[in-house]
Amino acid sequence: MAAKGKVYLIGAGPGDPGLLTLKGRDCLAKADVVVYDRLADPRILGWVRDDAERIYVGKASCHHTMKQEDICRLLADLAGEGKIVARLKGGDSFVFGRGGEEALLLKERGIPFEFVPGITSAIAVPEYAGIPVTHRKVAASFAVITGHEDPTRAYSGINWAGLATGVDTLIFLMGVENLRHIAERLLENGRPADTPAALIRWGTHPEQRTLVTTLGQAYEDVQKAQLKPPAIFIVGDVVNLRDQLSWFETKPLFGKTFVVTRARTQASALTARLEAEGAKVLEVPAIRVADPEDFGPLDTALSHLQDYTWIVFTSANGVDRFFERLRSRRLDARALAACRVAAIGSATADTLDAFGIRADLVPPSFKAEDLTDALLPRLHPGDKVLLARAAVARNVLPDALRAAGMIVDVVPVYRTVADCENKEELLQALRDKAVDAVTFTSSSTVTNLLDSLGDDKDLLADIPLAVIGPVTAKTCVAAGLQPAVTADTYTIDGLVTAIQAYFATSR
Repeated sequence: MAAKGKVYLIGAGPGDPGLLTLKGRDCLAKADVVVYDRLADPRILGWVRDDAERIYVGKASCHHTMKQEDICRLLADLAGEGKIVARLKGGDSFVFGRGGEEALLLKERGIPFEFVPGITSAIAVPEYAGIPVTHRKVAASFAVITGHEDPTRAYSGINWAGLATGVDTLIFLMGVENLRHIAERLLENGRPADTPAALIRWGTHPEQRTLVTTLGQAYEDVQKAQLKPPAIFIVGDVVNLRDQLSWFETKPLFGKTFVVTRARTQASALTARLEAEGAKVLEVPAIRVADPEDFGPLDTALSHLQDYTWIVFTSANGVDRFFERLRSRRLDARALAACRVAAIGSATADTLDAFGIRADLVPPSFKAEDLTDALLPRLHPGDKVLLARAAVARNVLPDALRAAGMIVDVVPVYRTVADCENKEELLQALRDKAVDAVTFTSSSTVTNLLDSLGDDKDLLADIPLAVIGPVTAKTCVAAGLQPAVTADTYTIDGLVTAIQAYFATSR
């Protein structure tokens, strides 16, 4: 008899993937199959193993991918096959999430299950809008009510009389479509028409939109604003605190959409920094970091590291790939004991530090020209230098060192390959004028994105371009594009700072 599996009923939180709990993350990581809903942020699935099965069962108000009873049976059947199942639901499974229904069938079949609570949108979404559901001087109670109850029911399951005057703050989840009915019932039962109210759409997402109104005016204002689901409706005096407590929608880049063209393995750093400032990010990796076509030159250099006076790294990718190959030869940082090490840029130096190597030289400006000027006084004719870098790169540094009498071995440790993911999504966003800026962190991201876009590259003509430094800027200019933003400090933080300054000025 096959061993029964187990089901984890996980609340994914209200939207921001950072609000997933640690336990939820750990359960996703060990699942054999994930059954997930429409409102779970897709990036949360990044915690799922690559070999795990993914099954989408999302429901919109007028369209159900799978009926609830079928979802319940699916969970039981999968666990009955001995699989570890993660049931991922937006918000919390017990707050109109029907988690109880799913667990009851599992209980009936004798299948083990656990609930992993999620942060409910009933509290988190108002919080992201700067509206506390309680406040010592304003509201001592709150209620969470479904906004989906059928208004044609003969007898309502909601105690409208008690809610209207007996609870300070009312939070209706998914209440946009029934808004007129909800407002009428509250007004009929004694809630004043001038009670402050708000609707919050896509709460905790970069697309969050908040409409402040009153109970009596809410339906009309929503029609004028053409505000659509998903949204919550909150009623109560606490809404007035938004003027003082709004924090998410006041971030410097809130409401802006940026395209990140870095390689998928690196994009997260820039994405995280932009999102921390309130931006929406569309990741469109224009390059992919791959092995060099031939490891021969690198292997030869690794066999004679003791012969080099200096080893120079020009990127964090170069460091990672160098040490990856070093480890494959059962060597570690001790193999560099006889060498001095130089790095272009603080990110490269930080990556070296993670491998136990403190860079002896990091130029104040992160360009090959500046490294050349800093390195030459420390060398003597005949010194041997190993330059570990991308297969295709500028030859400013090796040419200058050779001209000064040094022996330079230029060894490719990786190469960048054109790889324009999400191209169609990018094209649609550009055509819809839904992009505020495109970011480039290297010359290769520029050339590869333009090659991939082909004749559609003209769509970039009116879009501000933000580049990490003057070398990347020159590549843009050579391609007929004029960057709007060029970072003074050639790092991710420097780029984001420059972007903030640009949009602050344009605002």
